Amino acid sequence: MKIIPAIDIMNHQVVQLVGGVPGTEKIKLPDPAEVAQSWIDKGAKYLHIVDLDAAFGEDDNLDTIKYIAKNSKVPVQVGGGIRKESTIRKLLDAGVDRVIIGTRGVTDREWFKEMAMTFPDKLILALDTKNGNITVKGWQEASSMTLSWMLGSMEDVPIYGILNTNIDVEGQGKGIDEEWIKKFTSMCSHRVIASGGVTSEDDAKTLARYGVDSAVVGVSIYTGLTEPWNWSTPWEA
Repeated sequence: MKIIPAIDIMNHQVVQLVGGVPGTEKIKLPDPAEVAQSWIDKGAKYLHIVDLDAAFGEDDNLDTIKYIAKNSKVPVQVGGGIRKESTIRKLLDAGVDRVIIGTRGVTDREWFKEMAMTFPDKLILALDTKNGNITVKGWQEASSMTLSWMLGSMEDVPIYGILNTNIDVEGQGKGIDEEWIKKFTSMCSHRVIASGGVTSEDDAKTLARYGVDSAVVGVSIYTGLTEPWNWSTPWEA
């Protein structure tokens, strides 16, 4: 299982929000490219970038993200407000390894399936959950789709995997919800990328035990609660 540092960009700065709520920044750093390089220098083998401005429909950081993807020596996956084929293509052409689709993947499943066929194994579906329900539009709205139905509808779609951010524990630095991880992985037929609450080596071991492909880590590494690059295999593998 891989440990992947999160680089969330809002107002052209790296931030870490609590539960995805603007104004709750625990971290604010001015240079996303510099932050990306700092994680690589510390041993990160992969980067997870989210354009929060695009997710909230305010602006985008496409140029910055393309710069990071072109200049990083490790693969990058990118999400946040991606709703057009042209954007997916631009990101992949810029060197992004995988593209994360959230809102439109939930609300326009036929389009998402078409994109998955066009870019096989290059897309990740983001199913962010709060109280067990799917949320969309930067975690601001609840979806009418049930999680079990949505996961079932994606069984044969050629995507890399499904990213689940557990908003209930996101950004709090208090650990994962093991019961939720157990439930989600048992329901999902694709690779699972887990995000939300990953704080300790015990969290990493728990995720690995349930077969999670990779874990996105944010607040805990920015605030010094944990140093994931000291974790031994299989969690870094």
